[in-house]
Amino acid sequence: MDIKRNGSRPSTKGNADWFTGSVRVDPLFQAPDPGRVSGGQVTFEPGARTAWHTHPLGQTLLVTAGLGWVQREGGSIEEIRAGDVVWFPPGLKHWHGASPTTAMTHIAIQESFNGKNVDWMEKVADDQYRK
Repeated sequence: MDIKRNGSRPSTKGNADWFTGSVRVDPLFQAPDPGRVSGGQVTFEPGARTAWHTHPLGQTLLVTAGLGWVQREGGSIEEIRAGDVVWFPPGLKHWHGASPTTAMTHIAIQESFNGKNVDWMEKVADDQYRK
């Protein structure tokens, strides 16, 4: 058994190469080998968002607070709220973040494949970030 105490894992700022706006990432867990699942809590300030990206084995988002937006390639922007659960299948190009006026927090859960759990792509341009 391994207990990770609250406050024992420092928060980090979202990497500017992968995020637009103010984003805080709080690591939650990383399964030891042979496990491959990891999870983190991500908080997006209003207008903040990820770049386009995919996950080799998919991703689940558990929205815990606020109002956010998600979009898959070729689809419409969809609102997400506290209590919503979003599943992105493996390889689906997508982004997620806060709405323009309201912050959003989610727990992101994904698995690694060959040591990688995400493939980052181009940023979501301001003109794409419209509903």
